[in-house]
Amino acid sequence: MGEPFIIIDGVSKKFGTKEVLRNISLTIGEGERLGIIGRSGSGKTVLLSMLKGIADYAPTTGKVVYRIAICKECEYIDGPSKAEKVCPRCFSKMELLEVDIWKNDAHARALRNRVSIMFQRTFALYGSMTVYENLVEALGRTEIPGTDINKRAIEIAKSIGLSNRLIHTARDLSGGEKQRVVLGRQLAVNPVLLLADEPTGTLDPINAKIIYRILIEECKREGTTLLVTSHVPEAIEAISEKAILLEDGRIDMQGDTKSVVAKFMSRLKPEDVPVPKEPGKAILKISDLKKHYFSIDKGVVKALDGVSFEVKEKQIFGIIGLSGAGKTTLSRAICGVTAPTSGTIEMKIGDEWINMLEPGPLGRGRATPYMGLLHQEYTLYPHRTVLENLTDAIGLELPDEFAKFKAHSVLIAAGFEEGCIEDTVQKYPDELSEGERHRVALAQVLIREPIIVILDEPSGTMDPITQQDVSRSIKTARNELGQTFVIVSHDLGFVLNTCEEVILMRDGKIVKIGKPAEVIRFFTPEEKKELT
Repeated sequence: MGEPFIIIDGVSKKFGTKEVLRNISLTIGEGERLGIIGRSGSGKTVLLSMLKGIADYAPTTGKVVYRIAICKECEYIDGPSKAEKVCPRCFSKMELLEVDIWKNDAHARALRNRVSIMFQRTFALYGSMTVYENLVEALGRTEIPGTDINKRAIEIAKSIGLSNRLIHTARDLSGGEKQRVVLGRQLAVNPVLLLADEPTGTLDPINAKIIYRILIEECKREGTTLLVTSHVPEAIEAISEKAILLEDGRIDMQGDTKSVVAKFMSRLKPEDVPVPKEPGKAILKISDLKKHYFSIDKGVVKALDGVSFEVKEKQIFGIIGLSGAGKTTLSRAICGVTAPTSGTIEMKIGDEWINMLEPGPLGRGRATPYMGLLHQEYTLYPHRTVLENLTDAIGLELPDEFAKFKAHSVLIAAGFEEGCIEDTVQKYPDELSEGERHRVALAQVLIREPIIVILDEPSGTMDPITQQDVSRSIKTARNELGQTFVIVSHDLGFVLNTCEEVILMRDGKIVKIGKPAEVIRFFTPEEKKELT
């Protein structure tokens, strides 16, 4: 344990006649990661709220005292190990001081500003702001002068794994992504103490593990003291070094995490053991989609005739078939360009399913900005550099540092080697090979941070080497950004090499769905001749 940092001495708390904390005494060391486990109603949230100094949570009896290093010239506060060091804000000498966080004085008020808390369900976000804007807003309240806010926002976004969601509106994020932005906002103020109340209680195991990793890495790097509450044993075991068990407002046990968790679990009935939330799978759902129109030559044409399938998150999904099979009509319907006769198209944005056939800002208007489309005959601006093609040429007005970071990120995701990026961004399209131009065009779509990217005949008339180059860039983008792709193609070789699942279309219907190698067996002689 580091130096004693927080001393909780005989604390009790009553709300009316109900006593929710009973004679709590505990010393927490600087830089420690302490887990607090207990059933709902055991007093976990009340204790964290008290440590933050939230109104109405003052101890009924007892004290909460912080041992801090403080600059009495500017009221800058840090952990006790920084006593006798130089203040980073005004360069005076830091002094060791004991502060009761519930005193109504300047020291206590300054201390409360250096304690961050994140709650389970209250997403402290500006819903209409982007992820980047939310981080910049929090950084604007930092106490250290000279901080490069744009650069720091990018660093935090990378650390929380959301560098591919920087220009997404916060309200359109999933629960796990929102929780990461909340955490990023707390980290932005460089707290001396981070309090996390059930930070993964509503998350699936994949998102929960991301939060665990971020909390541990960031607190280790900054030397931040962390207190985390949970009724989920896995969360306490994953994050904390030591733990306490709260039972009916009392500390029932404290010690090593495994022993404390084991005692907590021994008291649970089988039906009380928390069940992890299943991770989401599908991101696009097409159900019984039909597109009929009348032709003078052919009468009623069924371009789409009862098409149903799902695309999963981070999947590379293929649509294959002969010309006239319905591939293009299907892709145009998904993008919102062609209105189907009937059926449904739903796209998952955050934790919500959006009906893409519903007009207006709550339907198609909300979904289409998150849908990227790269046509076979893509166009780059010939008199603009690669960097300009990726930013201002497509209407993205970004701060210079942000624009450069985004351009570098998507070029790497599109398959460019990191070492050649500086040279590449200064080039013009005619200085690039065909494969490089295609990768820049893909990056031009990716920089808008789409949830789904539709690629229309991406292999086109390319030679085999360039096709392999494009296939690699798609796989790299999926791995680097977690991107979901839908590939429309008549090139079986490209689909076999790139896609994980594919549908074979014939006369507006899906005749087979499965892995590419399985679908081949359902080809007609004509399809074998043209597609292979």
